[in-house]
Amino acid sequence: MRAVLTVVGKDQVGILAKVAQQCAQCNANITEVTQTVLQDLFCMIMLVDISALNCELAQLVETMAQLGERSGLSIHVMHEDIFNSMHRI
Repeated sequence: MRAVLTVVGKDQVGILAKVAQQCAQCNANITEVTQTVLQDLFCMIMLVDISALNCELAQLVETMAQLGERSGLSIHVMHEDIFNSMHRI
């Protein structure tokens, strides 16, 4: 099972490290990452293997949202199946 994790916000030092650290604490394995900085806007998408989570997916979603609030970022986690369903024509 995989999840799609997105991060958007003002660029700052340590965004990737903070998100990766939280993934590690939940035993979510980051399998792919793409990121870019557009002027001062940081944008990142991660594919995360959630098959060995040590918490519920809902807890990971909430934890990442709280991290985003503390950091001034928008962080969203969505199960890959939901993501794919939303983007089918």
